[in-house]
Amino acid sequence: MAEIKHRVGIRGSIGHIYALLTTDKGLARWWTIDTQGAGEVGSIIHFHFAETEVNFEVIESIPHRLVRWRHSRDMPPAWMGSKIVFQLEQQDEQTILLFNHYDWQNTDDFLAHCSTRWGMFMMSIKACIETGIGNPYPDDVHIDFDE
Repeated sequence: MAEIKHRVGIRGSIGHIYALLTTDKGLARWWTIDTQGAGEVGSIIHFHFAETEVNFEVIESIPHRLVRWRHSRDMPPAWMGSKIVFQLEQQDEQTILLFNHYDWQNTDDFLAHCSTRWGMFMMSIKACIETGIGNPYPDDVHIDFDE
């Protein structure tokens, strides 16, 4: 199975980064402004991108250390059964964010597209913490003409 991995050092507290990953308000600051449902384990988070809704179930959450989601809808089809994990660790004066979107069924152009997009959204988290301003959809960088 294929996976996407990113590692980002962020000058900011684990607590602030954890809040960006576990609350509607936080998620809306870096991924998509239309986010609803974030919460404890078992919550279903609804992310809206134009006419597409992406849903993830929160399957694990360890405060200030780890958040894990499981894709819970048929859109996009390539994400069916995939999982996402955000791991946080303090290293000196920065927090390391380790991102992994795994259990992809295929290694194709869509995986490459999503890897680029996830990398940009990891930088959006970094900007959100370090400057106060992230780049959530629809104000993100578009890499294709049809986005």
